[in-house]
Order: sequence, then C-alpha cells, then structure tokens
Amino acid sequence: MKENGYYEEIEIKEDALWAEVIIDLFNERIRVEDYRGSTSLLIEKVQFLTRKHHLHKTIVKARQAQFLSLLSNGYECEALIPSYFNGDDAFFMVRYEEDQRRYSEQYVKESQTLRAVQSIEKGDEAVESSLYNIRKGTDGDSENLSKLYQEVFSVYPTPLHDRAYISSLLKKDSLWYVAEHKGEIVSAASADVNTMYHNAELTDCATLPSHRKAGLMKRLLLSLEQELTKSQIFCLYTIARAQSFGMNVAFHQLQYRYYGRLVNNCYIYKTLENMNVWVKNSDKEIVF
Repeated sequence: MKENGYYEEIEIKEDALWAEVIIDLFNERIRVEDYRGSTSLLIEKVQFLTRKHHLHKTIVKARQAQFLSLLSNGYECEALIPSYFNGDDAFFMVRYEEDQRRYSEQYVKESQTLRAVQSIEKGDEAVESSLYNIRKGTDGDSENLSKLYQEVFSVYPTPLHDRAYISSLLKKDSLWYVAEHKGEIVSAASADVNTMYHNAELTDCATLPSHRKAGLMKRLLLSLEQELTKSQIFCLYTIARAQSFGMNVAFHQLQYRYYGRLVNNCYIYKTLENMNVWVKNSDKEIVF
C-alpha cells in the first residue's frame, strides 16, 4: 500500500480477482485503474472500501469485455478513452453513493460551452514569442512549480502545492514542460506516463493570469506531445475542467476529440467540478 495523505494505492489479490485500486480520500472517491477476474467480487471489495472510507463515487476503468457486467450491476458509462490499454478501450464506469454527488447544476451550461468550443476551427499551430523560454522541467523547478500551482489553484485534486510531491513526480514517470518569463515560471503542464499501457495523461496545466493571452499552453502541450511521440506513446488524453472555455479550446484545436464528462469528479479551483475527457491519436469508432 502507498499513501500520501491525499490517496492510498492498494493491490487486491484473490484467487478470482486482481485489481489496482486508488482510495482517493481528498476527492471522496475510489478508482479502479485496472482489474482482471470476477466482476462480482470486485464490486463486493469496492463497496466494502467505499463504506469503510465514507466515499461517494466509484470509477472503474473497464475494458469492453467488462462493460456489460458492470452495467448490469448498476454502473453507468460517463466517458471512455479509446486504445487506453495498449489498444483496448477504457470505459469510465461509475457508481454514486449519494444524490448530491450525482447531481450537477452546471451540466447543461457546460454542454453549451462544449458546443461553442467544438464550433471553433481546429489548428495545431502555436504562436512563437521570444519573450518566453519553453523548456523541459527538472527537479530543480519543484519549488517554483509548487508556487505556481498555489497561485493559480486554491484547491487542486493532487498535492501540487507540496514541493516534495512535485519532486517525487519529476523523478518518476512524469514529464514537465515550463514557460519562463524573465527567469520566472509563468506556465506549466505535465504528462503522467503509463509505461505499462503506453498512454499518457496531459495534466497539471496552469498559467498565471497575467500571461494567459500569450498562447503558452498550446506551446507547452505541443512540446509534451513531441517528447511523448519519441517514446512511442501514442494514446494521449486529458481530463479538463468542463467550465474552462480556454482549456477545452486548447485541446480541441490540438485535434483532441471529446469522449465524455465525469460528473463531480474532483475538487479543483474552488469546489467539486465536472471534467471533460479529450483524447488524441485514436480515431476508431466505438461500437456497443
């Protein structure tokens, strides 16, 4: 078991079940990252952990062969990532333990925002500017990165306000790119690389308000994509705030495709928010 105060990572090993589970205490949810074996036994184990830790939402990343079994047990599909599991699709199958967590006052408004985003012409070109230096992040940036996230986000679903946490990510499978202005980090984005399944989540996108008109995020995301492609990571996705017009536009223009919305997914910025799932480099049609 791994624990950091925000979440615990556990591995379930039974004769009829293997599962990777994250007990996300901060966001009051449980996430099953992958499982093999008995779906009924998995549900039993997950429900026990949900009650034990007073969690309000369950998310299972399921393969297509597991979809109907979870659906018949009361789970619903909120989003998917094509080709997530080395070419196999991942379905975000969810279950709620209380009505308040299931209900969203912003859902219709966010759907209108999404339609506005998707009406914008796509284009993956980025505006260059000599005022900013784009480079790969290093362990030496951990303190300045933590300050950036503290200034941009009063609440964040992972402990990015903690310099030591960022340092630990930089030493593992996370890749960061930063934008500097006069020696100060003013924008950053990272890629959380899953080396087992050859995918990466583009995440932790933040720009100081005074620099948000400079097109920095698009440049950072393109830099991350180029670095990931060199490592043969072709399934790229992000989980972006559904309320953020700018972030959704950035991924739409970079040829990402919308694949669903996770309701009241995590605490970010100020409160629980819905998150849109965008995926790139996977154009096959999903057949149910």
